[in-house]
Amino acid sequence: MDLSIIYVNWNSLDYLRESIASVIEQTHSVAYEIIVVDNASPEPGVDLLKQTFPDVKIIHSENNLGFAGANNLGFRHSTGEFVLFLNPDTKLMAPSIDLLIARHKSLPDAGIVGCKLLNTDLSVQLSSIQTYPTILNQAMDAEYLRLRWPECPLWKIAPLFSEKVSLMKVEIIPGACMLLRRSVFERIGLFSEEYFMYAEDLDLNYKVKAAGLTNYYVGETAIIHHGGTSSSRQRVSHWATIMKYRAMVQLFRKTRGGVYALGYRLAMGAVATGRLMLLGLMSLLGNLVSDRESLNYSREKWKTVLKLTAGWQDVAVERR
Repeated sequence: MDLSIIYVNWNSLDYLRESIASVIEQTHSVAYEIIVVDNASPEPGVDLLKQTFPDVKIIHSENNLGFAGANNLGFRHSTGEFVLFLNPDTKLMAPSIDLLIARHKSLPDAGIVGCKLLNTDLSVQLSSIQTYPTILNQAMDAEYLRLRWPECPLWKIAPLFSEKVSLMKVEIIPGACMLLRRSVFERIGLFSEEYFMYAEDLDLNYKVKAAGLTNYYVGETAIIHHGGTSSSRQRVSHWATIMKYRAMVQLFRKTRGGVYALGYRLAMGAVATGRLMLLGLMSLLGNLVSDRESLNYSREKWKTVLKLTAGWQDVAVERR
């Protein structure tokens, strides 16, 4: 078996069907297996995938293991020389997997290989390539800034907008589409399961670097990544915001030490304060600058961050 494609499903069946169908339609040069880990999803019907895709292997987890744990479970049931961790809310539009495998085989120092990710409207997803997280690039993380200055060394995303970039060394390949050799994934210890959700893909990129390998972005091909299907906007609890913040604190503590993690916490507290002041000013201008719903959502999001950074609120998060 050349390749094992591993999906983790949590309430994403409609997207998952479309993704599997696109893989089958577009992938012809490699022998592959498809493994779906149902991560204790409350949505029924995952076994019905067998009616349309009889060769798909379905693994049921009684508990939600998180992204890392569920992918590791799928890996332990796989046999491929290469492993592709693919989000269920992705869709191939071209033989992207064939090309990624070919490029990977030509790169003896390759760790993780990925490609361009597109939003549903086919605009470029700015997270397709990333730099290693720092306090500064996390504090400055705003889509407007990244689009305005894509060549900025804080994020280095200019290659996403260049037709001339076919292959490039990068620091971070995101978890939506990650291809690597089985032997490498085993050598670096699989996904770190101390993360429930978010940052486990960043952690894996760090481990690849520590192993002396290089991550590559293949700009010749792209896949659609609809994004956010399993952790959609939470109007009240801002569950995704809480999980992302906690994961980043954990990542910084692990990779840069406790003092740096504390610095991140303080910096994000300052950012949240500034954002709330700006949102207050925008509220005075009303619909002239933004719609009321978006303003309310942003205000609640940054209030949540401020409470977390200040220690006013230790939100109990249910493992979904």
